[in-house]
Amino acid sequence: MSVQKTVREQYRTIVDRAASRISNIRTPSEGWIVTVRKALGMSGAQLARRLGVTRAAVLQKEKNELTGNITLKQMQNTAEALGCRFVYAIVPKGRIKDVVAEQAERKATKIVCRASGHMALESQSLPPNKIKKEITRSRDDLIRDMPFDFWEDK
Repeated sequence: MSVQKTVREQYRTIVDRAASRISNIRTPSEGWIVTVRKALGMSGAQLARRLGVTRAAVLQKEKNELTGNITLKQMQNTAEALGCRFVYAIVPKGRIKDVVAEQAERKATKIVCRASGHMALESQSLPPNKIKKEITRSRDDLIRDMPFDFWEDK
């Protein structure tokens, strides 16, 4: 295995491990700021004092969290004021391997269908079962070799 593939596998392990640990975590309907604040028995005014802002500013942060208009820095500062730590992650819905396989399947399908279309123009098209086999073979090649344009959707 090449150094590049070994490094990629190490990164995949990190991401997959994180994904498995947080797969069941869902954002509460009121958002994390409100939920944690209420769990602590802390009022909005008390959080405002800890943050050094107005109660209206806390309400705005709580609203912004729900709409996605809050910055990571604001979430971090708010978490610290709540005596917590802020954690964020980007994780796949399943495993990294699945994300790669889905992209390879899309790319292989495009490649094989394009080639099959050209062959059909010359009355040499492949039957559906052979097209499916060729897509599978091409997908597996793409996963193994991961060409430089793997993530390009051309």
